[in-house]
Amino acid sequence: MTTHVLADDARDTGNRTATLHPRAPMTLDASGLTLDLVIQLLLKLLHYSGELSGIEIAQRLGLEFPVVEPAIDFIKRLHQCEIVGGAGIGGPSYRYRITDAGRQRAMLFMESSQYVGVAPVPLKQYVAYLEAYRKAMPRAITRNRVREAFSHLVLSERVLDQVGPAIGAAHSMFVYGPPGNGKTVIAQAIRNLLEGELAVPHALEVEGNIIRLFDAVNHEVIASEDTSGNLSLFDRPDSRWVRCRRPLVMVGGELTLESLELSYSKTSGFYQAPIQAVANGGVLVIDDFGRQRCSARDLLTRGIVPLESRVDFLTLNTGQKFELPFLLLVVFATNIRPQELVDEAFLRRIHYKVFCESPTIADFKHIFQMCCAARGVTYDERVVDNLLNHHYRPRKIALRGCHPRDLIEQALAQAAYLGEDRRLTDDLMEAACASYFVDDTEPAPVYA
Repeated sequence: MTTHVLADDARDTGNRTATLHPRAPMTLDASGLTLDLVIQLLLKLLHYSGELSGIEIAQRLGLEFPVVEPAIDFIKRLHQCEIVGGAGIGGPSYRYRITDAGRQRAMLFMESSQYVGVAPVPLKQYVAYLEAYRKAMPRAITRNRVREAFSHLVLSERVLDQVGPAIGAAHSMFVYGPPGNGKTVIAQAIRNLLEGELAVPHALEVEGNIIRLFDAVNHEVIASEDTSGNLSLFDRPDSRWVRCRRPLVMVGGELTLESLELSYSKTSGFYQAPIQAVANGGVLVIDDFGRQRCSARDLLTRGIVPLESRVDFLTLNTGQKFELPFLLLVVFATNIRPQELVDEAFLRRIHYKVFCESPTIADFKHIFQMCCAARGVTYDERVVDNLLNHHYRPRKIALRGCHPRDLIEQALAQAAYLGEDRRLTDDLMEAACASYFVDDTEPAPVYA
């Protein structure tokens, strides 16, 4: 089988964006697919569509016509499709219609797999792509770039100087600390440091099995201009791959061990890739770690091998195992002390631990000011001082990074309810505190 050719298309767009996109294969051998698999996809496509031109067939399968042509010729010889029209300039312009014999064979194929659509990318080509991508991507994470990426957050120098090296080394990390201090938004902001784009296959082919990989929810497609008319036949991008931003996949309490394995549907006859495969090339954030439906120890036991070796092992329903590159940064965000979740042996395998401490008073005021600016509200430091002196200190409420945002939103909601102007006052902040903080004390009864 011919190794798939990769096009290294590096552009300087001001932020050293690097793109690595495979070139379209021009022969069946170069596609890495078997004639039998292309025939299956072709007959199932014609079964649903009835009649298509050669160009339309190629576009629906994400392949160039020379790759599809041998399969078309084969089923024509078996009278499973027929030419019903088209211009006399060759196979791409002819219109092909499935016959009754073709429908019968397509139905047999549907019994084992109902996958219809873009042709898959062979596992070998996907692995080769990720290895080339790993070498091509810039990895210089400097202090200045980290501060720019996190400029919308108020974080201490200590936190930034711990997060930066972890991202640069592409190692997993624990982000922990009291609730409300920005662990989740820190994990999300890491994506701002991930330069470049990523090509994601619609699906993978492993030993004749199809695994759907592209996920419209987690893969953000980058729209590109149609330059196919300006490119030679041998320079076109492979349409089996989707041009995307590097992914950010977030999971929380719904995460189970089954989410980390291939999901096979007996009805459809094909697989769905696990979340870590969907996140390849980007970031996987496990939010509220320790509150999943399975134990933290079981999750880390499942992840030890890929976290250390950068290779994951997945199993088909036949019991056959195969390797998949583990090219992603895993962030465990939790408000539970790591020592309470796992033992020292597990913690050693997660190289970086970032503690998100509560903000200082100066930080709290800075966050408050930024939140006011974001909502178009005038910042009044006197109101914040009164808030601290009359509510936080007497009630010994700990400062949290999320409090300014939440209190401002509740105060503005109260103002709208009362028909008042959009500005912060002591009365509005007092009403916001009364509904935001828990106070289970009751006033002493007054008897007449």
